[in-house]
Amino acid sequence: MGQSRTPEQHVDAVKALVGRRPQVSLSPVEALGRALSRDVVSPGDSPAFDNSQMDGYALGEAHLAGGSFTVGPSVAAGADPDAAVPEGIGQQIIAIMTGAKLPRGTRAVVPVERCRPPEFIEEGPVMVPATQRGQFVRRRGSDIREGAVLFEAGHVVNARTVAACALLGVDVLPVERPASIVVCTGGDEVGGAGAASIPDANGPLIESMAADARIEVTARISTPDDPSTLRARLEEAVAKHSPDAVVTSGGISHGKREVVRQVLEPTGGWFGHVSQQPGGPQGLSSFKGTPVISLPGNPVSTAVSFRLFVAPVLGHAPGTIRAELAAPVRGIEGRDCFYRGVLEFDKARAVARVLEGAGSHLIAQSAAATCLIRIPASADYQAGESVAVYPW
Repeated sequence: MGQSRTPEQHVDAVKALVGRRPQVSLSPVEALGRALSRDVVSPGDSPAFDNSQMDGYALGEAHLAGGSFTVGPSVAAGADPDAAVPEGIGQQIIAIMTGAKLPRGTRAVVPVERCRPPEFIEEGPVMVPATQRGQFVRRRGSDIREGAVLFEAGHVVNARTVAACALLGVDVLPVERPASIVVCTGGDEVGGAGAASIPDANGPLIESMAADARIEVTARISTPDDPSTLRARLEEAVAKHSPDAVVTSGGISHGKREVVRQVLEPTGGWFGHVSQQPGGPQGLSSFKGTPVISLPGNPVSTAVSFRLFVAPVLGHAPGTIRAELAAPVRGIEGRDCFYRGVLEFDKARAVARVLEGAGSHLIAQSAAATCLIRIPASADYQAGESVAVYPW
């Protein structure tokens, strides 16, 4: 068995085992939830032209001090102001709509409701208040300039990313090829019809968490506590699906029938403990050239381990944040605790509340959890103290 590791050391070991996947180009929608593999540069300015932030009047330099002015032509959103006002703003003020391109010579925009009358008129004088230069003017390139880094490598594509790409004409994004895995669960007690049998919860659990993390599950296999059967089923799945990794659940501790460890440890795999609870037993190995990430078999341990060691490496997991504890929490000696909890927001404060039911078999009681709350070994935290929280 391998020596004990910290959670950080183990996630580094997982990254080293699975390596980097080839870069592919996906549409922004297809790339949702995936991290960019390199910087993306803006192909143009955003906004692409000076435009109005309000429905109102475009003012020239002569209008900023305020006064009574005649209304000139109107410029609607999408219209060419050079056609409506070819000479730019002169003595007249120009009715302008939100998002419309500003005529040449515009120094500010005043909302129509601040004028007298407070609505647009076809003709006649309008009383304009004194207005600060630059008011309600969206300048070209004020969001981003052409050639500037639009998104840095590592940026996780979200809905706002997609909108920015659409606005700027970015059709594809460079991301690592989505990862695929084979899920392997089992044991003689799992899925049978006997009185002491239990249903396979870990297979659906891992498959569901993989979907959340944008990881493709190409196959799910199960095995009894028989090394030759496990070996044969792994060989078939790896040959047929060529996954980026195999993720197993259970069979890695010190018992007499720890079939996963029995098959994979002799190939040079690492099987040991990570100094955490739940999810202490862990394993990393290679089978027929395919990385194998072995998780403990208790359902909560499987879920916590997948969140910490699989999702952020092969797919996507939300970043760690800081939150205040809602109540005192005491750690345990020698291991960091990852308590299931609920993350709540009170105005500008993030508050984390530990849920009851700490046992690694209490999967039903963990269903309400929205986060993992990390309490360092032997720590004694009071309410209001800051802790690391892993959104779940």
